[in-house]
Amino acid sequence: MLTRKQRDLLAFIHKRVQRDGVPPSFDEMKDALDLRSKSGIHRLITALEERGFIRRLAHRARAIEITRLPEDLAAGANFVPQVIEGSAPQAPAPARAMSVEAHATEVPVMGRIAAGVPIDAISEVSHHVAVPGQMLDRGGEHYALEVRGDSMIDAGINDGDIVVIREQTTAENGEIVVALVEGHEATLKRYRRTNGMIALEAANQAYQTQLMRDDQVQVQGRLVGLIRSY
Repeated sequence: MLTRKQRDLLAFIHKRVQRDGVPPSFDEMKDALDLRSKSGIHRLITALEERGFIRRLAHRARAIEITRLPEDLAAGANFVPQVIEGSAPQAPAPARAMSVEAHATEVPVMGRIAAGVPIDAISEVSHHVAVPGQMLDRGGEHYALEVRGDSMIDAGINDGDIVVIREQTTAENGEIVVALVEGHEATLKRYRRTNGMIALEAANQAYQTQLMRDDQVQVQGRLVGLIRSY
């Protein structure tokens, strides 16, 4: 049995993983549950782990695997346990996860994307990668990019990861997007409109937020999944 706050946190983490492919930060969890400090989030995370709903992986501060959902959340959610971040050896996938993997879709890898200082945009297919079908939005076109840099590490995105992107030219505040800067440099950042400007926010305190005019930024797609090799 979960308390209301525990259930709300689990539902929030699950929703964000399904939407962005990466878990929310502790600050985002705190704000979503209207808590005053992150210590409350730590206690809720510990309680969820003790009850077997999540598993934290070693040596990663935000490495969280959702292992199961309550019946009311799992109903109709097509839930499959999915590791978002972490380098610890993984247990064999359950039979249901294996059946989903068998229905993977080949997605073109278009090159590298900077999670740091913008790099020249690359638009040629270098190879293809198999992506589980549940990561992809129905009716949308998708591509993948290899991440270079560490500016999004606090969002669970590391150097060398493959990010799966849904092609689109618009974004909502808070979404992680591929942004084309001044027509020739591509970067992976969190998108936000503020005071008539577009803010491209890093998820690493070592990097400053980039503020740009609307005509300087073109959204090229939205993050929907992440693939990591160990």
